[in-house]
Amino acid sequence: MAPDMTRPPSSVLEAPPPRFSPHEVSIIANELFGVIGRAIDLGSERDQTFLVDDGGQCAIVKISNLGEDPAVLDLEVEAILHISRVDPELPVACPRPADGGYGDAGLTAYRPTVEGPDGTHFVRMFERLPGRPAAGAKLSDGALHEYGATHARLNLALRGFFHPAAGRELLWDLKHAANLRPLLGSIRDKQQRALVEDVLDRYDTQVRPCWGGLRAQVVHGDLTLDNVLLDEHGRITGIVDFGDTAHTAQVADLAVGLASLLRERDDNDVFRSARLAIDGYASRIPLEPEEIAILADLVAARLATIVTISAWRVKRYPENAEYIEAWDADSWALLELFAAKGADAVSHEFGAPRPHVATGELARRRRRVLGSALTDLTYRDPVHVVRAEGAWLFDAGGRRLLDAYNNVPVVGHCHPRVTEAVVRQTRSVNTHARYLYEPLVELAERLVDSMPSESGLDTVMILNSGSEANDLAWRIAAANTGHAGSIVTAHAYHGVTAAISDLSPEEWPEGFHPPLVETVVPPGSASPVDLEMTRAIERLARRGVRPAATYIDGGFTSDGILTPSADEIAGIVRHIHAAGGLFVADEVQAGHGRTGGHLWSFMHYGVTPDIVTLGKPMGNGYPVAAVITRKDLVDRFAVTTDFFSTFGGNPVAAQAALTVLEVIEDEQLVQHAARVGSRLIRLLEELGEHHPPIGEVRGRGLLVGVDLVTDTSEKTPDAALADRVVNRLRERGVLIGRTGPDDNVLKIRPPLVFNDEHAEVLAESLAAVLAEESG
Repeated sequence: MAPDMTRPPSSVLEAPPPRFSPHEVSIIANELFGVIGRAIDLGSERDQTFLVDDGGQCAIVKISNLGEDPAVLDLEVEAILHISRVDPELPVACPRPADGGYGDAGLTAYRPTVEGPDGTHFVRMFERLPGRPAAGAKLSDGALHEYGATHARLNLALRGFFHPAAGRELLWDLKHAANLRPLLGSIRDKQQRALVEDVLDRYDTQVRPCWGGLRAQVVHGDLTLDNVLLDEHGRITGIVDFGDTAHTAQVADLAVGLASLLRERDDNDVFRSARLAIDGYASRIPLEPEEIAILADLVAARLATIVTISAWRVKRYPENAEYIEAWDADSWALLELFAAKGADAVSHEFGAPRPHVATGELARRRRRVLGSALTDLTYRDPVHVVRAEGAWLFDAGGRRLLDAYNNVPVVGHCHPRVTEAVVRQTRSVNTHARYLYEPLVELAERLVDSMPSESGLDTVMILNSGSEANDLAWRIAAANTGHAGSIVTAHAYHGVTAAISDLSPEEWPEGFHPPLVETVVPPGSASPVDLEMTRAIERLARRGVRPAATYIDGGFTSDGILTPSADEIAGIVRHIHAAGGLFVADEVQAGHGRTGGHLWSFMHYGVTPDIVTLGKPMGNGYPVAAVITRKDLVDRFAVTTDFFSTFGGNPVAAQAALTVLEVIEDEQLVQHAARVGSRLIRLLEELGEHHPPIGEVRGRGLLVGVDLVTDTSEKTPDAALADRVVNRLRERGVLIGRTGPDDNVLKIRPPLVFNDEHAEVLAESLAAVLAEESG
């Protein structure tokens, strides 16, 4: 026989509520539990609930309907007792066993029976907790947050609990919201019925497909304002009625509580109130992205459940209509508000990300509000990223793009250990370096230990960006030498501050040359290093200037990616020291293992810097940078000035940077970069044998440059070809950049998790693009 789909599947909803009088309940309380007092009917949907006032410690008596399963009643008792053991401070109303039931009677002592005119009913007694009924209360902002936090505590207390009866099918459980459809005919108003149908349609497409992946556990199931008591400040003093306890998605349980908190609120206060309660919950149990994405849909499903079951039950039990329909008006009002605003907009109000806007529209908004000074987007077809993982970016259309360009996520986009370390530290404490905390000191010690032994590099100062690090290095150099000049390579880039932009010829406007700066042709060119440095120092001297520092990016990234000899770099260091200046190793682009073999690029050259600067990849995307130098240099700098950076070295930044170093070591990414980089360079050199525009392949580790030229013998730079190649690779789903004085060098600097497969994809894609160009 086919099941009757016009009725919900839960027998407790089908069975009529018991019909004991207050006088009869007073007698039952006395005979079964030894409590003498007057019984007052509190009202209930499917059971009967009474307050028995014995003139002192009141008690609550619940008489179950005939459809109640004794295993479910045992589930409720065991859940409450479990909570009391795990979190004794949670104010749950504990059950009382019947008289004489404290010995071997076990769980049956908590559910004695009584005979009624319609059959045998289970009876339970619970302690009466202090506080006022919360039904109808409009909580303050602080109380909303506290309510959410208490809800999370309750779920945490139940996290390790299970009972076989928790797997029951209960229509109130949002897991079974789709089962409401056969009951929709009970909703008389067609427009209201359509509202519920729309909610269930959205549930089917947005919630049901991801349900199996949600965190699930045994939950209270009905932590609403109807089932709590409050103090004068709106804080929960009592949690009652575990009648809907079941095993379901944790976020669905939160949605039940939220739907209750939003009742009787003005339309312009609904979503703000929801967010405050969500914040409270998340302060104890942070929500996962999948949970945030469907939370609003679950709240709507709860509202739809309320009105649908209400309509169905009123048809069956019209005499109890006042109780059953108590929250219908508010639930319909919220459903109408949600519908008017739109489901996606409501989801955003509950914390879900906005739906992705069109790439072109986003680009126009960027230009309008970020101004013309911001560097243009890298590709003609802008990369509109919405997600990333490892060496891959994912755009708004869901397409996967191989990131062979971004050196910021050095250990891979969204590395789970780094992201979790940041989140954990954010939850713990984040402040400034005028207080003591472990991550900052541990990071500094780790950085000092990473420097060459006997280098004397023993002091660390933490900042926010590579530009700030290079700026501070300049201030230290100037304070220690008393000089005002500097020497950098001809197309170098070291940062954006006022002082350091002068040390970044790559960014100089046409015809601009700061009077205190001199440039040298990068080592490895036709002009010897000794000659270049001697002439630069002499040019400064003719203007009455002595050099305070020479900055060198060990990968010569902006100069076209070069690998000069150790002797040439040693010559630069020797000349700057002879002139009374300091040598600054700028590791912002080439550091953290990028060049393979060593953690820091300057170590390839066997030189000892006076100052080392770090930035870009240091926090894998979290803003953090550092200066590493000698104590004597810092002490002399400190004589001239106090130094402090509000956010420099904050606990979260320090923890991010510390974790990056740990991941690099644990995953052996320095060695990995050396091996994969060598393979990539070989693949590109093989391409050069078949594609004349490849003039030269240069690099070390995973910092690689491919010189594109129009004349192989003369090696005439071909910037136009480089531009086309970069954009055509982007069309094929591979991202690289351009660099060099003539902008003709393909710049390849992927995250260090770039592997052999990725190298082959890049090489094959480049081969295809060059073939198209030659064809």
